[in-house]
Amino acid sequence: MSHFKKVIAFMLFMLLLIVAVACNSSESGGEEENQSDDNNSNSNEETADSDGGESSDEPFSFSLMANLHTPEVPEEKVLEEIEGITNTDVEIQWVPDNNYEDRLNTAFATNSLPDAVFLKNQTTFIQFRDAIEDDQFWEIGPYLDEFENLQKLKDNVLDNTRVNGNLYTLYQGRPLSRQGMIYRKDWADNLGLEAPTTTEEFMEMARAFTEDDPDGNGENDTFGVTDRSDLIYGAFKTVSSWFGTPNYWGEKDGQLLPEFMFDEYVQTMDFFREMHENGYINQDFPVTSKVDQQEFIKNGSAGIYVGSMGDVISLYNDAVAINPDVEYDVHNYVEGPDGEFGVWAIPGFGNLVMFPKSSVETEEDLKKILGFFDSLMAPEVANLSYWGLEGEHYEVVDGSAKVTDDQAKFDREVKPYQAIGIGEPETNGRYEGFFEYEPKAKSEELFKDNENYLIEDPTVPLYSETYVQDGARLQQIITDATYQYILGQTDLEGFEAAIEDWKSQGGEDIIEEFNASE
Repeated sequence: MSHFKKVIAFMLFMLLLIVAVACNSSESGGEEENQSDDNNSNSNEETADSDGGESSDEPFSFSLMANLHTPEVPEEKVLEEIEGITNTDVEIQWVPDNNYEDRLNTAFATNSLPDAVFLKNQTTFIQFRDAIEDDQFWEIGPYLDEFENLQKLKDNVLDNTRVNGNLYTLYQGRPLSRQGMIYRKDWADNLGLEAPTTTEEFMEMARAFTEDDPDGNGENDTFGVTDRSDLIYGAFKTVSSWFGTPNYWGEKDGQLLPEFMFDEYVQTMDFFREMHENGYINQDFPVTSKVDQQEFIKNGSAGIYVGSMGDVISLYNDAVAINPDVEYDVHNYVEGPDGEFGVWAIPGFGNLVMFPKSSVETEEDLKKILGFFDSLMAPEVANLSYWGLEGEHYEVVDGSAKVTDDQAKFDREVKPYQAIGIGEPETNGRYEGFFEYEPKAKSEELFKDNENYLIEDPTVPLYSETYVQDGARLQQIITDATYQYILGQTDLEGFEAAIEDWKSQGGEDIIEEFNASE
């Protein structure tokens, strides 16, 4: 063979060798790649749910509806932190508070409720009682013991939301009673008065603030008590509890009867009638708005505000801009004529959350949603949802949360998420608030002190169909008669006639139904 042919043969051999090696390498690489895919597939199969669902490492997605107390929906910075900790993807349907009940009822009627639904208050909850009894919402009582944090919720508050002994809700805790009085301490000091500890001393302070020139300007331009057209959250119900009136309903002669059928209710009306006749209270209080009521004490016209003691901070912030020397104080303990102190209590909850069976179809999904709320009660997450990010939205001072001075930022990024929290500091371990304004800090302590003197509403766990349907309409009969009595437009005989009218239009049925459901 010639030299040239040997070279050609060698080159062909090398070319075939290179092709063979390349092919072998390609096959080998393909096997490794397929092996890698197989490994990933096996990994996914191992983490996938046995029913072929998503990986257990995937965030659990669900939706909830909550009421919005701020002008705009919040930024999602806080929500993203919550989702990261709880491994969830939460779609929150924010509904403005003033439209919330309409939107809720529409969603219910169209069978389009989300997975978790917040109810604003006890009244809204009662409206859903028929649907609850019709098995349209999950009973969650049997599951709570499976969750470390949910089982810490207060039994007495949970009991206030039971339906036929069964539990369908988680609650957002509220102080059982914020009620007391806010008064002008500088006026009291000018006149040598201490905080009233009896209803007689309260009347004397109202008189002195009206007649004794408490602001020292030599003019007759002040009066004692500022009130509004609200017999519950205005002054009347709190003063009524000082007199020992039951909280909405009480027991007399072995049966439950409404508060206005008790002598103490009439004594309270007499008390207000005396204040009104003497000019110790704003004369048009039955038609006064809350804004105007608060304006009277902020602008220096009135010296006593009866209601939520926590309002002292907002009243002060506005009042000090008008009068830099204004001084307020708060007080809760006022004994009635019997020498006892009592204060009416709410059921211990604000928002409630329920879980519709129309949207939460399986027990497994229910438990995952309950798991989210259980995590929401862990101190880290409870602080996050209520106070925001430490160092950005609040700082810890003396073991309490002090909100940033940038209130607009807090309202924009944090405040709305307070509506989805569960429990209270006692049960979820979140920080109490830190308040530099001493009367506000004092009010927080007096909320706790009130719990030693609570007057409970015995009908909270009971049910009356007539009350649900006609209670508000019938109550207006009593409200009108109460104002007429205080204003001197009717007498005791006229008030008792109103009670008979209330009874004949359905009130007697309410009495019977509440007593039958005990």
